[in-house]
Amino acid sequence: MEAARPLASPLGRISISNDAVAHIVGRVAAEAYGVVGMASRGKGVARLLSRDRWKQGIVVGGNAEAGVTIELNVVVEYGLNLAEVASTVRNRVRYEVERLTGLPVASVEVRIQDVRRSA
Repeated sequence: MEAARPLASPLGRISISNDAVAHIVGRVAAEAYGVVGMASRGKGVARLLSRDRWKQGIVVGGNAEAGVTIELNVVVEYGLNLAEVASTVRNRVRYEVERLTGLPVASVEVRIQDVRRSA
């Protein structure tokens, strides 16, 4: 089982699992302009995954004090500026994870595994 991210308040603690954070990251990344899909982690040919596999290709780590670290692997639409797409994804993921969970995000690493023409 993956570690939970605890948030303390005067009324008690709230724990947010890495899977929950990964699900948020997957949804935000899949909705970003230029992202065709998520890619599996690993070397070799990137495999396009369907958008309903929100957590595929996403690794969440770090701790509540130092902040959450996020790595995600995406497939980007051919013909777009890859650096801009990656920057947009990184910024949106950071903003939405912090907004929805209240956890600080230490880093977001976006890996573009492949480029494809959208259908």
